[in-house]
Amino acid sequence: MNNLENTALRVNKVSVFYGASQALFDINMDIKPRNVTAFIGPSGCGKSTLLRCFNRMNDVIMHCRVKGDILMYGTDIYREGTRLESLRKRVGMVFQKSNPFPMSILENISFGPKMRGIRDKTRLQEITENALKQADLWKEVKDRLNNSALDLSGGQQQRLCIARALANEPDIILMDEPASALDPISTAKIEETIQELREYYTIVIVTHNLQQAARCSDYTAFFYMGKLIEMGRTGEMFQNPGEQRTEDYISGKFG
Repeated sequence: MNNLENTALRVNKVSVFYGASQALFDINMDIKPRNVTAFIGPSGCGKSTLLRCFNRMNDVIMHCRVKGDILMYGTDIYREGTRLESLRKRVGMVFQKSNPFPMSILENISFGPKMRGIRDKTRLQEITENALKQADLWKEVKDRLNNSALDLSGGQQQRLCIARALANEPDIILMDEPASALDPISTAKIEETIQELREYYTIVIVTHNLQQAARCSDYTAFFYMGKLIEMGRTGEMFQNPGEQRTEDYISGKFG
């Protein structure tokens, strides 16, 4: 692995257990800053498990145990004394199913900043506008910010959730199959948003859609049965994979 200066996340010998069952086996990888890294592999191979390690969402799962080290910009996020609220501010999460709060669009976006102590209305308006612009949603909702977020379409709700994560000014954005429940037009919008965000954020995306991984990501990691089989630049991985199992998965022989 390379030096930490060019590493947003370093995963070092990470194994994850759910009770007596082992879900991940000795994972090692470096994730580069301001790039999109896609996790691919069949269902149940450990992609989402590793993703949830990056903001310690696995902490809320009973009997889940993580071994090894995960460094975010050189700091071990599993060290004793880590403040989870601070970690989750820096590592935003967008889930498979959009989950807007049952409140207005404005209140959804300003919720995180308010929790951080920001009360100035002008500043909150500025944060909201910037986040919605980055999520490519501002033009569609700027005249109805006080309307319920639940009135938005599915694709708009998912971009709202991206904007809500961006309002916390994170360093890293995690996306767990963010477009799997959306129609092709909404999916294309999400992918366009990812392309625009890569300039400013480190993005890790779990996807079952190989075409999406090929279109969106700079790097791809292929997981199989809890193990990292191969990781590399996306173009090279898809055109000339180094492992037979990777080639078989990409070519559709299993999965």
